[in-house]
Amino acid sequence: MRRRSTAGMTLLEVLISVTLMALLMVGMSIAMRVGLSAYQRTTDHLMEDRRVAGAQRIIQSELEGLMPVMPPCLGMDGGQSIHFVFLQAEPQYLRMVSTYSLQEGWRGTPQILEFFIIPGEKGRGVRLVVNETPYTPATGGGFCTGTMQDATFGITVPRFPAQPQATETSFVLADKLAACKFSYYSRSRVPNEPFPKWLPRATGLGWPLAIRIDLEPLENNMANLQPISVLANIRLHRAPDIPYGDF
Repeated sequence: MRRRSTAGMTLLEVLISVTLMALLMVGMSIAMRVGLSAYQRTTDHLMEDRRVAGAQRIIQSELEGLMPVMPPCLGMDGGQSIHFVFLQAEPQYLRMVSTYSLQEGWRGTPQILEFFIIPGEKGRGVRLVVNETPYTPATGGGFCTGTMQDATFGITVPRFPAQPQATETSFVLADKLAACKFSYYSRSRVPNEPFPKWLPRATGLGWPLAIRIDLEPLENNMANLQPISVLANIRLHRAPDIPYGDF
């Protein structure tokens, strides 16, 4: 009499199948982890590049939006009748009035901008930051504490407060920098130098023709977009100290 065969799997076959499935799941998990890690690194690089490019555009717009204002010098007795050029152009910081602001762009009210340099995180490198203060003739005039004789140019210049200080509202424009400095394409008013040139400071020399901020990255990482120098041409079509009228 013939015995009927029964379909089924032995214990050894079951163990082999479970082992193969486990190895397959481990391999898929590793592949997914590697893929997600690569995706995260790519996203981080893109976000860092976008942050650097966005900061460069903001700096460019703020500098090109320079607004030629001459408020009264309210920080000294009788200064209401003394109007000064609101521009403190120094090698390590810059005070100016701009029509561009971080929060409102080109459509906002004029802002007093204070660009300056502070130490980086954990003392590594430096940072370029900016303070914004809404401009009015009163707030602008409060920055003038008097006048003084400039020893370099031999002219009378407004006396501004000390170097700007970082606050909770300060915005970091560039980070992880080895160095940062300002220069100004201006006429120096020195005899025998009638043509403009790049100067490390231009306080009291009027409105510059261009402003440059040199940014040197702390680490030369070729995988990421690096901060570069920003050069802004200053195009002023009307000077506030010259009366205009219809002919």
